[in-house]
Amino acid sequence: MSLLVICDHDRGKLAEASLEALAFGRSLATSAGLDMEAVVVGEGAESAAVDLAAHGASTVHVASHELLTDFGPEAWGETVTQLVRSSGAEVVLACGTDRGNEVVAHVAARLDQPFVANCRSVEPDAGDWTITRVQWGGSLLEDVSLTAEVVLVTVAHHAVEPSVAAAPAAGVVAAFRPDLDASLAHTVVADRVVLTRGVTLSTAPVVVGGGRGVGSAEAFGPLEELAGLLGGVVGCSRAVTNNGWRPHSDQVGQTGTRIAPDIYIASGISGAIQHWVGAMAAKNILAINTDSEANMVARAGHAVIGDLHQVIPAIIEEIRRRRG
Repeated sequence: MSLLVICDHDRGKLAEASLEALAFGRSLATSAGLDMEAVVVGEGAESAAVDLAAHGASTVHVASHELLTDFGPEAWGETVTQLVRSSGAEVVLACGTDRGNEVVAHVAARLDQPFVANCRSVEPDAGDWTITRVQWGGSLLEDVSLTAEVVLVTVAHHAVEPSVAAAPAAGVVAAFRPDLDASLAHTVVADRVVLTRGVTLSTAPVVVGGGRGVGSAEAFGPLEELAGLLGGVVGCSRAVTNNGWRPHSDQVGQTGTRIAPDIYIASGISGAIQHWVGAMAAKNILAINTDSEANMVARAGHAVIGDLHQVIPAIIEEIRRRRG
């Protein structure tokens, strides 16, 4: 019996969230006495497959078909369903991203099996499974007892740290060609927008966030300067994008990007739950706010109570002074 990890990638480069899913799957496979296998789909799948032996995959299924060139949840879901049936996988897991949750939901519907999303832990329990999952954006942990012919789960983003196996697995590459009908092409990628900046919200070591307290689009200038000095990028709250001050691509939160930088500087951000969901994985948080009782101040490891329009220029000045 085996555990199958659905690995997302961008034209051959494995997604960070998939590396987390592989680490999670490797631990679960050990505790459940299963072999861990992986499946990669789409353009560049062969390149992505090369790295999976180091993460503990004994077999890497490379799925290819004309409908799998780019992401399509219906076609991907049917592909994984056929692979589960042919391989006899007992557990299927993916990263708890929009893509991962959508694909596994399609698999669950096709197999007529329950699906548990955004899990922090999954343990075998005398023929059943004991699962802890994240609910309400991280404000609630729910314990679940699951009985299923095929266990279908996704791993909560940032629930585990990516890591390689203590010793590489065989990583045998197996070609898999599913039988797909053109009717599965309901959802297709029509276009891609290429970002020219090298560092993004999801990869930046430092994020300087601004909220409603920044006051205007023009007032983000000092935040941009500070982010540049620290080798980071600027993020923002939903209130900022709603006001049209920054594009949605800069939004941190449940409906934006979930970040995990070394440092998150939250300036003029009250700390609503949907924003906190996107920022909670940051290793260190500095809140700058005039309100000492703001939610973000309470949750941050460090706080400066003051006007961000005075505090941020002072930080910039001190950085420049120390650098000479």
